[in-house]
Amino acid sequence: MRPNKIVNVSVNPKGSLETLSQREVQQLSEAGSGDTYKLFRQCALAILNTGAQIDNAKTILEAYEDFEVRIHQQDRGVRLELRNAPADAFVDGEMIASTREMLFSALRDIVYTESELGSPRIDLQTSAGITDYVFHLLRNARTLRPAVEPNMVVCWGGHSISTEEYKYSKKVGHELGLRNLNVCTGCGPGVMKGPMKGATIAHAKQRISGGRYVGLTEPGIIAAEAPNPIVNELVILPDIEKRLEAFVRVGHGIIVFPGGVGTAEEFLYLLGILLHPENRELPFPLILTGPRSAAPYLEQLHAFVAATLGEAAQGLYQLIIDDPAEVARQMTEGLRTVCQFRRERNDAFHFNWLLKIEETFQHPFDPTHENMAGLELNLQMPRHELAANLRRAFSGIVAGNVKNHGIRRIEEFGPYEIRGESAIMRPLDALLRAFVEQHRMKLPGGAPYQPCYRVVD
Repeated sequence: MRPNKIVNVSVNPKGSLETLSQREVQQLSEAGSGDTYKLFRQCALAILNTGAQIDNAKTILEAYEDFEVRIHQQDRGVRLELRNAPADAFVDGEMIASTREMLFSALRDIVYTESELGSPRIDLQTSAGITDYVFHLLRNARTLRPAVEPNMVVCWGGHSISTEEYKYSKKVGHELGLRNLNVCTGCGPGVMKGPMKGATIAHAKQRISGGRYVGLTEPGIIAAEAPNPIVNELVILPDIEKRLEAFVRVGHGIIVFPGGVGTAEEFLYLLGILLHPENRELPFPLILTGPRSAAPYLEQLHAFVAATLGEAAQGLYQLIIDDPAEVARQMTEGLRTVCQFRRERNDAFHFNWLLKIEETFQHPFDPTHENMAGLELNLQMPRHELAANLRRAFSGIVAGNVKNHGIRRIEEFGPYEIRGESAIMRPLDALLRAFVEQHRMKLPGGAPYQPCYRVVD
């Protein structure tokens, strides 16, 4: 990747960092060095590269090796000095408003995350403690809106999809917007952008001025999937597990569109949670959908769920092909059930406290070669535990495909090995091969995809 023109500029905050205490300003200024700085620099560079047609974090970081971001303390707060920044983030010398907004959202989240880790009230050793931590991160980002009836629909799907699949996701978003529903996605391109774009048009038609387009991401993925410019609420969680929990705690229902391993990871994560006995009675509308051309993909994913997690897992979601209006109608009906359920139990509308999430779904998984090869994958396991390990396997492939540390591990040690019972490995191998053949592993137009894994029966 060759960098385009670069600029040097000074930027003042707009939004949540306009009013700060002296202690907060000092804390932000001290973030200009060490690991916190490196993390913020990586996220800032990703945000400034919004719109770039590349999904390799290592390539982007290497293309802008001279990029610097310096944090200066002022009486009113902080100011960012950017050196050798991508010029595409500016118009006539002025930073695009959405880019500036997201840049300071990143600073807010990263510094708050680092400061909270040192707080005595943070407990990352228990399930309840981790959930409480996710709650505080979202509350600090002003994502939680109390007393608002359920209307947040999470949309999951791939960043590397066909034009037809993208247009379909936009149509679904349009139908959701016409029904006064808001959209939350992983904030990147592809399916993460389509529903937001459709919803913005529908909200304009309905004269809804406060439409919410929430993007949840994490430092390891943001460089590969830079936020799309429609996102008006960006939140950067510390890792993939906190990000996934944020999705299911904030979202009132979820729609899964065609995608690759990242989408399969998210889908298995939620199925594993909903399969837990304590969540049996909890309503959580979940729809798997796509255009007619994606029917083979959807049916293959549906069959993979049956082969590995069983019919009980299939019963947790609806499969709707090529009908955006019906998807929106079913989601709207599901949200009414969620609203009634939470009213009866006095549960919050803005955060799903009643959802049981075990620690196996919450602790970060480090996709080393040893950890990937050591995953237990057999049909004798409880189904929700098998779903958790399958999710980890897909998470490792995502890391090997697009994340900086994962790519470097593959370059040094070769492909991951995924081992397990043949009854699971065969459908897993078939699903992954289909992802490759359908160009769902990487954005098209680059080098041919080289698998970062090897399935061992």
